[in-house]
Amino acid sequence: SESSAMIGDRMDTDVLAGLEAGMQTFLVLTGLTTPEEVERYPYRPSKIVDSIADLVDRI
Repeated sequence: SESSAMIGDRMDTDVLAGLEAGMQTFLVLTGLTTPEEVERYPYRPSKIVDSIADLVDRI
């Protein structure tokens, strides 16, 4: 899990699954979750990005 990451647009499924698997998690704001909604959850992604393109240098 150290070299894997979960990238997704939903806090309640994508980010949660990644955290439970022990992965880094990246929330992409091109989908359902807004920055304001992130505050409702007791957990946080490793990083929040505006677009999947923002992660190209990390892959």
